[in-house]
Amino acid sequence: MKSWRFTGTNNPLELVELPDPVAGPGQVVVDVKAAGICHTDVGILTDPGWMSMLGQVPVTLGHEDAGVISQVGGGVTDFQVGDRVAICPTTSAGCPGSSFDGGFGPKIVIGTQALVPIPDEVDFVKGAAATDAGMTSYAAVVRRGGVKQGDKVGIIGLGGLGQIGARVAHLLGAEVYVAEIKEDVWPLAEELGAKDVRRSIKDFDDVRFDVIVDFAGFGDTTADAVDVIKLGGVVVLVGMGKLDVTFDAKSLIVNQCDLRGSNGGTPEDIKGVYELMRSGELDPVTTTVGFDEIPEAIERLERGEVKGRLVVAY
Repeated sequence: MKSWRFTGTNNPLELVELPDPVAGPGQVVVDVKAAGICHTDVGILTDPGWMSMLGQVPVTLGHEDAGVISQVGGGVTDFQVGDRVAICPTTSAGCPGSSFDGGFGPKIVIGTQALVPIPDEVDFVKGAAATDAGMTSYAAVVRRGGVKQGDKVGIIGLGGLGQIGARVAHLLGAEVYVAEIKEDVWPLAEELGAKDVRRSIKDFDDVRFDVIVDFAGFGDTTADAVDVIKLGGVVVLVGMGKLDVTFDAKSLIVNQCDLRGSNGGTPEDIKGVYELMRSGELDPVTTTVGFDEIPEAIERLERGEVKGRLVVAY
């Protein structure tokens, strides 16, 4: 099977022929129907800091995966061939595209503890987007941010994660404000239920935020959030646009800012996202590309030319 392999920082992806995987005990083989492309993929390709987080190199990237089970291994009784499933990348089974070969190839072998059934009402593209963008956004807002009805919530970045985070916060009954530098996507903020949208979180002079979730993570975005959070407020850092952050210690101390990191989520978070998708309350914007377009699509994402979540549709 042809797969796009990462071989090292600043090396282009290589299209190579690999043998089809075989399901071992407690495992299944999933035929990939959709695989998300993430800023993590950009980081892996361009930043050597990511090398220590990879379980193997070379590796087929693609950690946001949805598909159909085509083979089951010994002892598997809770799933069967033909089931529509997504893969949670944060379980003890490991992370596709990091611990082992992921969705930038046509088949993945994975332990059943990572599988989440996809409701019939959710297509594979949305199903894939939910496994990282959806899960991570949901967990950051609901569990790490503790957002509740009536909170004033700032969302930094209205990309693939931010749009989901903004919508989830709105559905929780929060008053949502979006900071996004790309003004062409501002109308989307209103569609998601945001009260206002501006270029920077610092532009909301009249708002005292209970919670700010930074889905961009470009250093200055987090520093700005720490500067403007209300006394005792929570800043959640999700985005890894840059791996280094410098903020004003005075702001952190005087504001008694509770600065939290948030990384991924759980299968239960994915199920929560699927329930919102199934009901029609959550319908994230996606941009789809073909398998042969993966390297160029990653470059487009790096240049900021993608609207919504970028997903490979097989």
